[in-house]
Amino acid sequence: MALKQESWRDLIADRLRERNKNETSRYAEIIQYNNRLFDTAAKLRQENLDLKIDKKIRDSASSAGSAGAVYGVDVAAITNAQIQALEKKVLAQQEELTDLHKRKGEHSQMVITLNQKLSDLQRLLAEKERALAQQTAMCVLLKDELEELKASHVTIKDESLASQLRANTAEEKLRAVQDENTKLLNLLMEYKSRDAEIMNKENDKFFKEKKARIESELERAIRDIPGPSGALGAGDLDRFDVDGLPEGVEFKFDAHDGEVNAVRWSPIERIVATGGADRKVKLWDVGKGVCEPRGVLVGSNQGINSVEFDSTGSMILAASNDSASRMWSVVDHRLRHTLTGHSGKVLAAKFLGSAFLVTGSHDRTLKIWDLKNRSCTETKFAGSSCNDLVTTDSFSFISGHVDKKIRFWDVRTADCTANDIPLPGKITSLDLSKDGKFLLCCVRDDTINLLDLRQNRIVRLFRNDNFKVGCDWSRVAFSPSGSRIAAGSADGSVFIWNINGPLETVLKDPNGSGAAVTAVSWHPFSSTLASVDRAKKCTIWSNA
Repeated sequence: MALKQESWRDLIADRLRERNKNETSRYAEIIQYNNRLFDTAAKLRQENLDLKIDKKIRDSASSAGSAGAVYGVDVAAITNAQIQALEKKVLAQQEELTDLHKRKGEHSQMVITLNQKLSDLQRLLAEKERALAQQTAMCVLLKDELEELKASHVTIKDESLASQLRANTAEEKLRAVQDENTKLLNLLMEYKSRDAEIMNKENDKFFKEKKARIESELERAIRDIPGPSGALGAGDLDRFDVDGLPEGVEFKFDAHDGEVNAVRWSPIERIVATGGADRKVKLWDVGKGVCEPRGVLVGSNQGINSVEFDSTGSMILAASNDSASRMWSVVDHRLRHTLTGHSGKVLAAKFLGSAFLVTGSHDRTLKIWDLKNRSCTETKFAGSSCNDLVTTDSFSFISGHVDKKIRFWDVRTADCTANDIPLPGKITSLDLSKDGKFLLCCVRDDTINLLDLRQNRIVRLFRNDNFKVGCDWSRVAFSPSGSRIAAGSADGSVFIWNINGPLETVLKDPNGSGAAVTAVSWHPFSSTLASVDRAKKCTIWSNA
């Protein structure tokens, strides 16, 4: 419609311009002819006037001559006066004629100027009409687009309302599913808690029975040894003296082909487990006063950072630099589980009851693992690299971090269960007393802090001018009775403090290499102490 309207307007404008051109051209010729006629008429009038004047002069002269002759009048004088009068009239007529010619020229020029202005105004009018037609067409198009946009807006508004209704319905469904999921999770945690309690009771019962059996076997062995009194002497009983103090090196042996990073005693036998940079976990029997290899546990792709026995002594857990943790059976040395999921090296791994375990990594996360399903059940973001862990029960554990903080966790909650405890330096290791009341923290500023977990504060600080923490993963340990603590130093010595504060002894091998001690571990039923260092050695310290 807009195109049709524009076409007929352009057609009318073109026709008007053509008619104006035709009429103007015709009028131009008429004006030219008219000017020529005026010029010709003016010439003819002038000639006619001249002829009349000439005729009058001649008639006057002839009549004057005859009259003069009759009356004797001066004809020449009269003729001159008439001629002068006629000449004056002729001059006046010529001036008037000149003025008329001048006005005629001005009028002709005015006609031409007005015609030119008329042409310009007609051309301007045509342009305005064409612009008006274009604007009218554009206005029609814009109105059509506006109507389309209004229709689209209404459609979009309806769709938005429908989408909002669908979103509200989906949110309600999501809330219902989340509530149901929460209920199911709570129910699952309750079932798992019951299973864990049952399993812990069974493990405690098994451990107590095994411990009683070992004690009875030891008593029978003591009674069967011949002697004057039929019993072991006081010196022979020192090996099983829990409150005794190690006095020197019982023996030393090469444990690994590289640095030794971890050591742990078996809870039921005189078996020592060590882990080193050579990617192996090794078992050693040290019960006969000498070192006898009991097995090599392989499967790790990088160095071992920590080793841990379960409560029954049948399984051993190791954390490795290859971002994984592995578990082997002690009896047949078979690899049972490989737990991968961290993005950084795993620095600590501990059993969490009998069915779960927890790992801490350099990637600033802690992961809870289900041993039955061999999968990660939960990841906790700590915000800092974790150097060590201790477990307080089947649900709770404590972690020590590079950002100088101790954090408390519970598998039943998502975040920390208590306020963080800041320490003066980054934490290298943790150890928990058997009664679960005190936490031992080795700090990189060459101090050892004793925390009372009932008050969540530091109650004692152990330090010595000669004691230097040898590495970022240096491990310290409580004695079996909880009355002493042991820590390895950067000069190869082992410092032993009384829990009440004073330094009791410093163990140092005079023939040693002086390499930094990385970890120590007490025998669970005696005062025997094992330490490992960066010189590939494992040393057994005792009071024998």
